[in-house]
Amino acid sequence: MEMVQKPLIGITVGDPAGIGPEIVVKALADRSSYDACRPVVYADGVVLQQALEQLGAGLQLNEVDVPSNGRFEMGAIDYVEVGSLTQPIAMGEVNASGGQAGFDYLSAAIDVALAGSVDGLATAPLNKESLQASDVPFIDHTAALKDRAALREPMTLFLVRAMKIFFLTRHISFREIADAITESLIFDAVPLCDLYLRQLGVAEPLLAVAALNPHGGEQGLFGREEMEVISPAVEKSRKSGQNVVGPVPADSVFHQALEGKYDGVLSLYHDQGHIASKTVDFHGTVSLTMGLKFLRTSVDHGTAFDIAGTGVAEAKGMVEAIKAAGRYSLSVKENLELEPA
Repeated sequence: MEMVQKPLIGITVGDPAGIGPEIVVKALADRSSYDACRPVVYADGVVLQQALEQLGAGLQLNEVDVPSNGRFEMGAIDYVEVGSLTQPIAMGEVNASGGQAGFDYLSAAIDVALAGSVDGLATAPLNKESLQASDVPFIDHTAALKDRAALREPMTLFLVRAMKIFFLTRHISFREIADAITESLIFDAVPLCDLYLRQLGVAEPLLAVAALNPHGGEQGLFGREEMEVISPAVEKSRKSGQNVVGPVPADSVFHQALEGKYDGVLSLYHDQGHIASKTVDFHGTVSLTMGLKFLRTSVDHGTAFDIAGTGVAEAKGMVEAIKAAGRYSLSVKENLELEPA
């Protein structure tokens, strides 16, 4: 019987002045990362060597020219030399060189993902200020990925245990949220959520749309958005063939999804979904970028400059991001041709 190879996952260390190199090294000292995939890191050798020395990790570096040439064995970190830095930079500081290097790692990894040389990416965090200080024309991972690798409109999906959360709106002020939630925005988002769940291997997903107001508005007592915007959008989506319910009160919908009642939840705003996922497992929440020509997973935290270089960073999120990439990347690749229902 022919043995099926584990997916090949490109891992970027993010900004070298942050905790990214540390958590990547720690994650690759965890056997579950290798159980999930064949990992290869995109970085500079000097950055990885610095992280190994800071941690006192007894791991070897194995430089490869192409991802498939890795050993993929515990004890040796397979990496591709990107060639951005010839010496380490100061830890925990905003630095244009760090911003440029972090972007170069991502860019090199996107190249091989688009070429099909890796099956997906798992990324450690970049620093927005360092990116701005450099000549990089993008503010974050998402902008760069959307520019170079979008197949359709990208969406962020949070994965924590059995719960999958999409976001209708994200980085806007709380005062703007109600006005930003429109019937057309929900109607356009629902089929994408359905598609992306199917790409992850959920055959017939049931999506729940969260409510905005307490108790779902109580028939207008606590707000009319449910009656005038959300319910009409859900009903219109159902009539168009979508398997969707809502609005479901936000104080219960996430628990119900965690228990398996729903395959996904469309969160209406940033903190609504973030609080739910991070309360369940702060360090274990993984961010998936859907809508690309490949799957990208990421930790859901920043570069943590305040603890960079101290060796105390929690690596669970990086481990979970690598595992999620290993679990879902092939399914996403195999289902890229699917269309919204």
